[in-house]
Amino acid sequence: MPLSPDQQAEIDALRSQTTQTLRATVPGMEAHLYKAYEVLDHGFIRVIDYMGDDAAICQAARVSYGKGTKSVQNDEGLIRYLMRHWHSTPFEMCEIKLHVKLPVFVARQWIRHRTANVNEYSARYSILDREFYIPAPEHLNAQSVVNNQGRGELLEGAEAARVLEILKADSNRAYDHYEEMISEEDGQSGLARELARMNLPANIYTQWYWKVDLHNLFHFLRLRADAHAQYEIRVYADAICKVVADWVPAAYGAFEDYRLGGTTMSGKALDCVRRMIAGEEVTQETSGMSKGEWREFMGVLNDPA
Repeated sequence: MPLSPDQQAEIDALRSQTTQTLRATVPGMEAHLYKAYEVLDHGFIRVIDYMGDDAAICQAARVSYGKGTKSVQNDEGLIRYLMRHWHSTPFEMCEIKLHVKLPVFVARQWIRHRTANVNEYSARYSILDREFYIPAPEHLNAQSVVNNQGRGELLEGAEAARVLEILKADSNRAYDHYEEMISEEDGQSGLARELARMNLPANIYTQWYWKVDLHNLFHFLRLRADAHAQYEIRVYADAICKVVADWVPAAYGAFEDYRLGGTTMSGKALDCVRRMIAGEEVTQETSGMSKGEWREFMGVLNDPA
């Protein structure tokens, strides 16, 4: 169960309250506020607060660019122009604060994006719950033989059952020892929580508040909502994408077009495209690219998406 009864009661109480404001609000985001959207087996994301909208992006751009934007006929066109030409600062005028519950190993990937404000649940002060991420059978893969960071074929049958049993048994055994170390016996205090936590596995769940501006959020989503990203962080990015699409629809549409659905090319790659259009048969040997570059280039050209 991703939400505890206390958390659900808090959400219900918050959503029952309304407050008058003069600041810009977005109906789509107001509908998302405080709601928890389940991710993985015990995780969730929920919007705690937000600032700005599509109009705030345009307002900031017009202050900065002045007469330079007069050829742009509408806000959506301006936003697409900004996205197309990598003008990032207007997107920084919008911010979002999320409450996220996620496995520790996902959090360690996520925290690599250092352009946000983070406050994490402290296992020094509080006791972590017995909640672990255990992959569903359809996400239990062998190591890729091509990509050292990726997954290969799906594990099946006895091997899949063996791995799942190890994951479950090790997680519960570690938590049993955690509880045993922090428990008080015969009037004696248990081990300090800040020490006992070191024995917990990386698939245990943690929680944090994560506040980020829209420019840096788009950077996070471009990498983590990509089909090549690790599944366990990609599903969080996908859930956030749905929220952002309701928050800043024009900006998200431009992001989806130019970043998620687009690509960048090196000078050599662009030269190869021009040669191919002209009718030349280009190979890796004649491209000037390494084997790795050529493989990625062909992957872009042959991607059905």
